[in-house]
Amino acid sequence: MLTKYGFDVLLKYLGVAFAVLVITFFFLPGAAQVAVYCIVGLFVLLVLNFFRDPERKTPKEEGSIISPADGKVVVVKEADEPEFLKSRALQVSVFMSPLDVHVNRFPVTGTVEYFKHVEGEFVAAFEDKSSEINERTLIGISSNGRKLLFKQIAGAVARRIVADLKVGQPAVIGERFGMIKFGSRVDILLPMDAKIAVKVGDRVTAGESIVAKFGSDLPEKKTNR
Repeated sequence: MLTKYGFDVLLKYLGVAFAVLVITFFFLPGAAQVAVYCIVGLFVLLVLNFFRDPERKTPKEEGSIISPADGKVVVVKEADEPEFLKSRALQVSVFMSPLDVHVNRFPVTGTVEYFKHVEGEFVAAFEDKSSEINERTLIGISSNGRKLLFKQIAGAVARRIVADLKVGQPAVIGERFGMIKFGSRVDILLPMDAKIAVKVGDRVTAGESIVAKFGSDLPEKKTNR
């Protein structure tokens, strides 16, 4: 299954690939044709792989906060969050490589109460400073009186963030709402009393992996100060 958020880019890339194949067929000799066909075939497979959108089974555990992105946990720490929580917060950051699924999903059920797009730079998304200087969207959700903020952050290769939502709309845990194209990062900012369920180096899956819980007895993972 391919994501609807990538059809425009996908059609453009496939069109370029087709044009290259046509030119190769008419203007290059046999040996060169084989090489170009192999390169174009690999390119098409990588593009199709990037825009894949597999189904996910979201846990129904009370108070669960689900990862909004596939990837590797690169940060677990305390941080200031002045935009929506307006307080000290716990931060979990997930880095998405170009080989990860890039469709994003809501981490909790609630209401979208805050949305902001910030223009910025395109440094490598695994660097901690990317959270503050890269192009990004900020999405705040209220869930049963609790708030969390998460950021879609563009990386060095990503040049477009898709967030198909608006303030006031409902958010349903595990449902798709957008994507970041070609390598990126998502930060999740949580209240200080949330219980973190992951550590740096863990692999998480959007819509399935529990990264934290509200008001649970889950043992708290140590944060990096």
